[in-house]
Amino acid sequence: MPKQRNALITIIGVWLLSACLLLIASNAFAQSRPAPGNIYSQIQLFSEVLQKLKQNYVTDLSDEELIEAAINGMLGSTDPHTTYFTKDQFKEFTTSTRGSFGGLGIQIDKIGEFITVVSPIEGTPAYRMGITAGDRIIKVDGESIVGISTDESIKKMRGPVGSTVVITIARPGITEPIDYTIIRENIKIKSVPYSFKLDNGVGYIRISQFNENTTTELRTALDELETDGIRGLIIDLRYNPGGLLDQAVNTVNEFIGYNKLVVETKGRTRQESIYTRYNTKERNYPIVVLVNEASASASEIFAGSLQDWDKGLVVGKNTFGKGSVQQLIPLSNGGGIKITTSYYYIKSGRCIHKMSNDRLLLGENLTEEDLKKEDEEIHNNVYYTSRGRKVYGGGGITPDIEIDNDLLTRFGVELRRKNVFFNYAVDYLVDHNHQISLNPEITPEIINDFLNYAKSKDITYTQADLDSTRSFIENSIKSELVRKVHGDLQAYKITISEDNQLQKAISLFDRFNNLDEMFEYAEELKKQQK
Repeated sequence: MPKQRNALITIIGVWLLSACLLLIASNAFAQSRPAPGNIYSQIQLFSEVLQKLKQNYVTDLSDEELIEAAINGMLGSTDPHTTYFTKDQFKEFTTSTRGSFGGLGIQIDKIGEFITVVSPIEGTPAYRMGITAGDRIIKVDGESIVGISTDESIKKMRGPVGSTVVITIARPGITEPIDYTIIRENIKIKSVPYSFKLDNGVGYIRISQFNENTTTELRTALDELETDGIRGLIIDLRYNPGGLLDQAVNTVNEFIGYNKLVVETKGRTRQESIYTRYNTKERNYPIVVLVNEASASASEIFAGSLQDWDKGLVVGKNTFGKGSVQQLIPLSNGGGIKITTSYYYIKSGRCIHKMSNDRLLLGENLTEEDLKKEDEEIHNNVYYTSRGRKVYGGGGITPDIEIDNDLLTRFGVELRRKNVFFNYAVDYLVDHNHQISLNPEITPEIINDFLNYAKSKDITYTQADLDSTRSFIENSIKSELVRKVHGDLQAYKITISEDNQLQKAISLFDRFNNLDEMFEYAEELKKQQK
């Protein structure tokens, strides 16, 4: 009965709100244009049903519940990004593009019935423990969150800084759910957490998301690197979930110059062409933009724009395909609505949006065949860059050169999940008076000591597990020891030495002198793959 009642409330609520909207509209136009007869008949039918329900339903129904259910039901029939926020939810939502907030450090969305990790935020508790894009959060502190809204799940996961929460993850390819015990932190979002010069003279900039500080942080990083005399640049947008459109445009501006088209938004009632606005210095060194399946929205505009203007070679994996535009509208009750008003089209004419994402987010079951067919259609849509290179569109940004991701073994997952590297490094440094060099040697004795420590935490493994994970273990121990003594930046430099995608991107600068040679190489690879 409760489920039937809720369903009935939702249906009635949708009709009630629709009737109210139609009555308002009909009153506005009644004197100049008669409304179609079927609208009046539907309103009449609704009024009749509502009257009978009020007279005969077993309990009283809350008008507030009906209206909120009606709003959610109406917006839920459109797309997964068009949503209603109560006053508290609206306040919560508007903090996500500002400097800091409390929580675990994950970007999430609801896919079907499951709250799913879109991307962990770099440097946060969730990131350090190995939570990754695609993980499904099925429980919070033992309570199931399957089927609840994104906003409700956020409320359950956030809490006082320093408090502990247990989230249970269902990870594709792993049979049993995984529990993560996480201490909440004040999440400070640094848009450019890392920028430095690599050993081969190439600059590296990591952009974790596009918030209100991105352009300023990027300009600072570029000035420092160019003063240091870089011969090329890698911009890493992997796991970047996007953010503010104006920041994406302004960062693109740094590389393509003044009065260049970056993106167009096209919808039923509004269209806009957005151009760069500033004169910037000419940057003639080769640029590689690194993306993956969790690069979304503003990061796709950035990567696709540098590709369209032939200012950067895009490498990695096909991006997420989040190319719909939402307008956030405050309401009189302190809440708000987020409405999809248009789609993004970048300079070549490509639409970034991948339609299957919306269907998945709405809970539709798509087969592998459905997804394969869509992918084939995407790669049949050919567009051209400013210099005539072929690019593909209709669902994310297709890299010029595809590079596979690294896959972590089950043993590696367990070591990170149980925070073994972190805890071992704490104990090791206590025993060694916190003395560690910038490049410590991880000896066989340290490895054996670490493995015994892992066994004491009830982690079991086979020789095959160890053989396939040894390099990862050595690198992770070294990185965590260095982090404790020398900071995150030095630890990150060690971590990326085992990053297959990044290392292959770096090698391009050792093989080719300029961007034209890289473009030619990318075209040859495409011909070989046909």
